[in-house]
Formats: sequence, C-alpha cells, structure tokens
Amino acid sequence: MDFIDYYKTLGIDKKATPDEVKKAYRKLARKYHPDLNPEDESAKKRFQEINEAHEVLSDPEKRKKYDLHGKEWAHADAAGAQRGNQRSRAGQSAYGQGFSGAGQGGGFDEYDFSDFFSSMFGGDGPAGNRGGSRRGFRGQDINAAFSLQLREAYTTHKQVFTVNGKNIRITIPAGVEDGQTIKLSGHGGGGVNGGPAGDLYITFKIQPDPDFKRIGHDLHATFDLPLYTAVLGGDILVSTMDGKVKLKVKPETQNGTKVKLKGKGFPIYKKENFGDLYITYDVKIPTGLSEEEKKLFSELSKLNPHGNS
Repeated sequence: MDFIDYYKTLGIDKKATPDEVKKAYRKLARKYHPDLNPEDESAKKRFQEINEAHEVLSDPEKRKKYDLHGKEWAHADAAGAQRGNQRSRAGQSAYGQGFSGAGQGGGFDEYDFSDFFSSMFGGDGPAGNRGGSRRGFRGQDINAAFSLQLREAYTTHKQVFTVNGKNIRITIPAGVEDGQTIKLSGHGGGGVNGGPAGDLYITFKIQPDPDFKRIGHDLHATFDLPLYTAVLGGDILVSTMDGKVKLKVKPETQNGTKVKLKGKGFPIYKKENFGDLYITYDVKIPTGLSEEEKKLFSELSKLNPHGNS
C-alpha cells in the first residue's frame, strides 16, 4: 500500500491542533459527502479518504503511531509481537481491529476505504455494521445575486424571489448598497442526515438611475437652467427621490453652480438619517432666436462689451 499523507488529505499542518483537525474534516466532509454528490464517484472516493485521515488523526494514539512509523503505523504493534514470537490470533485482531482487509494475505495492501469506514457511516462494506449511527452534516451555503433599481433601494419594501425552486419573501431595508450582501440563516441547502440547513447569501446589484447618481449616501443630479432664469434669478422646481421641491435661483447664477439640498439624498442603511442631494445647474443657451431676440442680445452686448471680464 502506498503511503498516504493524512495531513495533506485534510489540508492541515502536522502541528495542527485537535480542533483544527476537526474543523478541516467537517469542512471537507460536507463538500464531498456522497449524499450531496450522488453521481460523482470521485467525490465518494475523496470522502472516504477524508474520513480515513480523520479517523487516524483525531485519535491521539493512532496519530502518535502514524507520526512515528509513517506507512507502517498500523503494523507497529504487530511487528513488535512478531519479534517476540508472541503473535497469536488475539494479537492479530489487536492491531487489525476496524480494518476489514486484515487477515487476508497477511497485510493491508488491499483494504478498501469504504470497508474501513462502514462501521462509522452505516455502509454495506465487509465490516458489516449496517444501520449504524450516521453523522449529520450542515447543508451547503447558497450565494445568489439580486438586481434592484436605485429607486427601489430608496425605500424599505418586500420582494419575492426564487432560489432552488423555493419562493422566498424578504424585506429589503432602505439604503441597501450596491454589492452589499445579507445572510438569511437556514435558507441554504438542506442538511444531510438530520443536519441543519445551510445559509443563503444575497448580494444586491443596484442598477444605475437615469436622473440620479448615488455616491455614498449622497445623490447628484443635473438641472437644465434657462438662461433668463440664470441671469435674472427666479424660482424653479427640481425633482428629488420623494417628490419636487422649490428652489430660489440667485440672479447671475453661473453655469456649473452646485447647490445642496440637505437631507434629500439617499437613506442610510438601517438608520433614520439621509444623505444630501447636490444639484448642478446646466445653463442652457436658447436656440431658434427670433430677429427681435437677436436684436435685444445685440443691444445687451453693446451695453457690456467686455462681458463679465
């Protein structure tokens, strides 16, 4: 039988603590459990290898022998007995217990993983312990992406979506961010052998809005400001996420001027506060001027030939 590096099988260091051995085993056993991979023979074999490694490394005495004797660890007691001419039928069973391949051909070269662990997992192998206790495993976690419009993320609301054929209704708090992930405990894959269900992780993808740009908790928007209003000043109505508000424009407002509407931005996740809304004025030059309008602009230019310089 070729040497099997049990530490490598579990992906741990030789100095791993018992807790680290257990943690690594449970993680891999969940991943490769036959009930979760019914059509994958390679996963079944991997599962058996993982369990064999755990059986040895989780037992202090077996681990000590394995570390000391390596490949021949299982024969260590028997070798000592042979040297003292004390090998007996009882002695053979002492070092062979739990290994279904022992006693046939004088060694362990032909034992099968499934035989070795049938007593642990209630299998049908030659160990013959059918119906034994089976270890429960936690179900797999599920990751799902969910798309939201920016205006949907502005308010707390309920959404229904389907995962693994099941409809799940959740309440989405206002202010959820793009790329934010929330966990729904117990809504992942079903447990194995009575184990608990896994968790569902939902990552939100917030779609861009044609009118507002979100930066952190603030919103940014552009408002087309008529030239006459920019020059003379006046009142305008601008849109926010929750309706329109009136703003007073100062006379001689320059193109690109930015004003802040405090508390009119995006809600802060699971808080009652809001960010701010920033409005940038885009002064629009009139087109299609009549001859009279052109004349008036010409007269204005004569009154102020140097403009604002």
